[in-house]
Amino acid sequence: MSTVVDVSTLRAANDVLRFALEVASLAGLAVWGWGTGPTGLNVVLAIAAPLAAAALWGAFVAPKAPRPTRDPWRLLLELTVFGAGALAFWAAGMETVALVAAAAAAAHLVATFALGQRVPGGNSPFIAP
Repeated sequence: MSTVVDVSTLRAANDVLRFALEVASLAGLAVWGWGTGPTGLNVVLAIAAPLAAAALWGAFVAPKAPRPTRDPWRLLLELTVFGAGALAFWAAGMETVALVAAAAAAAHLVATFALGQRVPGGNSPFIAP
């Protein structure tokens, strides 16, 4: 017996993955910051690095961003935040987590095109389902 999955279900699952990647990126930056430098500096980095990424995301990428960006800039910002999170996990010695985060980010971004959530070169960051 085969099961047909509705595209809206796949889009919703991809949105959940996106949120998990956002949180994981912030966590990676915090873990990296905590493990760096002498006491004091590590606390600053553990707070400032994820805060900077969250501010960037909130200002330009979030669904209700005050200054929403369009592709290709939006894609570049997403790659920057997701990539920074993966690199931060790697730098913190969590190589497996970094590879899983990077692979999940790549799968998510490819899926946004495949599921019609993003129009290549379009003027809308996401298409309404």
